Amino acid sequence: MTWRVIARSEAGTSHIKRSLPCDDDCLIAQYRLPCGDELLAVVVADGAGSAEHGGEGAQVAIAAVAAALQSRLGESEITLDASLAEILVAAAHDGIASRATNDNLQPRDFACTLLGVLAAPKLGTMAFQIGDGGIVLDVGNGLELAVVPMAGEYANMTHFVTQENFREVLAVRTFDSLATKIAAFTDGLQRIALDLATDTPHEPFFRLFFEKLEEDSLEDEEVLLDKLSLALGRFLQGPQVNERTDDDKTLAIAVWLGGVKSTTASDESGNLDARA
Repeated sequence: MTWRVIARSEAGTSHIKRSLPCDDDCLIAQYRLPCGDELLAVVVADGAGSAEHGGEGAQVAIAAVAAALQSRLGESEITLDASLAEILVAAAHDGIASRATNDNLQPRDFACTLLGVLAAPKLGTMAFQIGDGGIVLDVGNGLELAVVPMAGEYANMTHFVTQENFREVLAVRTFDSLATKIAAFTDGLQRIALDLATDTPHEPFFRLFFEKLEEDSLEDEEVLLDKLSLALGRFLQGPQVNERTDDDKTLAIAVWLGGVKSTTASDESGNLDARA
């Protein structure tokens, strides 16, 4: 086991009050490469609140990205670059367009944002993003924001993978180094997870999550990850989050453990729920 990953999507209070589901979706997957390394994929989509079927669009986008990545891995060795990002995003765009045609609707009815990270030891790291939300990485220089969240032409607007010019608004950033810490999240967490004045991560928000994932544990790995995932869900539905946002929120957290001795967190309380 070289990657340890947890992710949760939780409905915002505005959706809960109206008995609506969460419109976010998320992919976390690990793939064994021919060289023996493990490739981690973390991809997050957020259905637009202005789109009647935004949540379905997010689900279609995530499924399309997963299928396209699996297909690409089956063809040959891959390179984590802009061309691969465009293949994945185009798959999401085309998948939603096909779904819209089948339902006699327009792609904008399924509008969603899309962002993700791919990382492997010998390949480095690639982050891609259309829309708001955020990707925070540590590639050896401490936590940094991979891509500045995108704003649209007007206030409270952003870009979506359903746009005809999705290739033009796609942002891609590559790193030669492996990201040993990764967080990806939808815009419901932006004001909590980022310092928007400086476009930098709010490190206290992420520190405990990374520490808990890095801890040595005598528990079965599956049991441990289940417990951490449930704790993450409670945190996302807790007052420290819901008092600051009523939006849906997704948070995926990953740490690289391969070849690195796990560290024990300095906080021994074990309380993931207690901090924002």
